[in-house]
Amino acid sequence: MDVMSSSLQQQRIIVEQLRREASVDRQPISVSCAAMMRYIAQHEQEDYLLHGFTSQKVNPFREKSSCSVL
Repeated sequence: MDVMSSSLQQQRIIVEQLRREASVDRQPISVSCAAMMRYIAQHEQEDYLLHGFTSQKVNPFREKSSCSVL
């Protein structure tokens, strides 16, 4: 009997998750892609991959200088 109630509880959890997923507002791919393209175009000037960094100090990926002690 305990196994049956455990299985029933698991099934209720699954059904609740499926209900949450079904209630999510969905958009067509064409709308999502258009919004993504608009966002990319609006933030193009801030993209370091396209324009690079203004100076090496701003670049978080620069090679760290090693400290040498004589």
